[in-house]
Amino acid sequence: MSLPIHSYVWLARLAVGLSLAFGCVSSLAAQEPAADETKSSHEHASTVTDGRTLPSHAGRQHMGHDAKQHSAEKSAEPPTATGHVAPPPPQHQMESMDARQMVDLMEMDDAATFAMLKFDRLERADTGDGSAIAWKFAAWAGGDFDKLLVRSEGERTQGGLEPSDAEVLWSHAVAPYWDTELGVRHDFGPGPNRDWAAFGVQGLAPYWFEVGATAYVGDAGHTALRLEVDYELSLTQRLILQPRFELNAYGKDEPAAYIGSGLSDTELGLRLRYEIRRQFAPYIGIEQSRRYGRSADYMRAAGFDADDTYWVVGLRVWY
Repeated sequence: MSLPIHSYVWLARLAVGLSLAFGCVSSLAAQEPAADETKSSHEHASTVTDGRTLPSHAGRQHMGHDAKQHSAEKSAEPPTATGHVAPPPPQHQMESMDARQMVDLMEMDDAATFAMLKFDRLERADTGDGSAIAWKFAAWAGGDFDKLLVRSEGERTQGGLEPSDAEVLWSHAVAPYWDTELGVRHDFGPGPNRDWAAFGVQGLAPYWFEVGATAYVGDAGHTALRLEVDYELSLTQRLILQPRFELNAYGKDEPAAYIGSGLSDTELGLRLRYEIRRQFAPYIGIEQSRRYGRSADYMRAAGFDADDTYWVVGLRVWY
């Protein structure tokens, strides 16, 4: 059966249209799984948190694998002029040594003996009764746990030596930052010279307060107590402000030494030092001393002031 020419033209157009439609459908079908796979890959590689895209666990593993591969490739490269170069291996093996030789070599001997001499205060003071030279020093020798301690505190004026003392103590560490002290004290200056048995504690209290408390027992039932508290405030690496407080109390009257029973005297000072070196530091300061009770009465009866405030200039040195 023969068809007209225009029918063949129409059939040709229909075949072309169907082929184009089939091609489009096939292209879309091929692209849809790829898009789903890409989306799944992105979801697997990253997670959105608070507006920020963070790599997921698998993504981090992939990133770590890449970083390790990059590091291995980088380490395989020859070192540059600015890169790290490992030191050469030792040429000689260390000789065998005993414990004593090892301690000496590494300087880590816990039983080593040390010594120090320290003038905590060596100063000139202009008091209401004239100028005076005051001192407080300590010297010790020993180890970390036990040491022999010698210390002295006193004052000398134009009129002669004021009440002063010297102590010889055995110091033993009982806790971190705390030592016990046991020994003797000798008083010299105005009044009779007196010897005391001394025992006390010294150490570093919380908040870095240096505390020393010592009790004394003398002949004829005499007793005494001394409490000292110091604090160091670092204004700079070299400029140190040091407030201090000292209290003395006695159990009996001793008029010749201007001492009354009970709370005898207190000293409150403030010193500003400049550490040229840790071992060498000049300072200036102000000190207030006050007598109480019968101690104040004895001072006034002798023609001295019971209360006094004065400036000091001095040197703190140790070696």
